[in-house]
Amino acid sequence: LQLVESGGGLVQPGGSLRLSCAASEFTKHSRAIGWFRQAPGTDNEGVSCISNRDFSTHYADAVMGRFTISTDNAKNTVYLQMNSLKPEDTAVYYCAASIYYACSDRMSLSEFDIWGQGTQVTVSS
Repeated sequence: LQLVESGGGLVQPGGSLRLSCAASEFTKHSRAIGWFRQAPGTDNEGVSCISNRDFSTHYADAVMGRFTISTDNAKNTVYLQMNSLKPEDTAVYYCAASIYYACSDRMSLSEFDIWGQGTQVTVSS
């Protein structure tokens, strides 16, 4: 299983971006897929997660109501639609595959064992 992120870039505050996480074969393994982000000098933060069995989702409080995670199993791709972006959303965003099929509220790093290379999101005027 390999993960490749895309869709990052520079956007003004209030703008939108859609990140993509293309997986080689996650539908076969039915792993949950999570999005994380890391800004310079900060810890890696769990942003959102989706189960590929029952499509249940989880969001961090900081992005609730602004970000939407979804999956297209036909394309083996998980998306993160980010709206109403703020400067504090600036970070490198990573997708990762969980060792479980369901998402946990904690989104502990130890639950995710396969990571993509990351894509930079910069929110600035």
